[in-house]
Amino acid sequence: MLNTLAVSAAAIILFIVLLIVLHWISYRWLKVRIVASQRWGLNICCGNTDGGGINADIVKHSDVPNFVALTDIYCLPFEDGQFETVLCSHTAEHIEDVERFDAELRRVGKEVVYILPPIWDLGAAFNVLEHRWIFLSMRKRHTRLPKRVPVPFARHIQAWLGQKIHA
Repeated sequence: MLNTLAVSAAAIILFIVLLIVLHWISYRWLKVRIVASQRWGLNICCGNTDGGGINADIVKHSDVPNFVALTDIYCLPFEDGQFETVLCSHTAEHIEDVERFDAELRRVGKEVVYILPPIWDLGAAFNVLEHRWIFLSMRKRHTRLPKRVPVPFARHIQAWLGQKIHA
């Protein structure tokens, strides 16, 4: 009995370490490389990341340069085709109407790049507390949104926790 518990505990610890390592590779290594690969005209939903051009978000998380406060991600305060490049990092998996958001980004930008949690980053892909979508891709960088499925039980859990769902 004690050996079985020890093996089970070791397996759980190993699985948790694997999740942490995969998440670190996804967020701290791959994301950083993609963001640093070029100067982005618009960094939408920028969080703490400076894309080199205009950094826009609905909340000012930190003191990023050229910050523009947004009130509606589906109706951006920019001209048609204003940006050569638009970077959208780790946002599409959170929002309800991904197609509408994508259409708005393509309206303001000539090239749109999404950074998404790949399905091998299990901790991020199946994050029921924050994410609404699992994008069915092994890649992190995308110029078109890949196929997606809803995160199982996420909407119910998020509603139970009192999170606002943005339509």
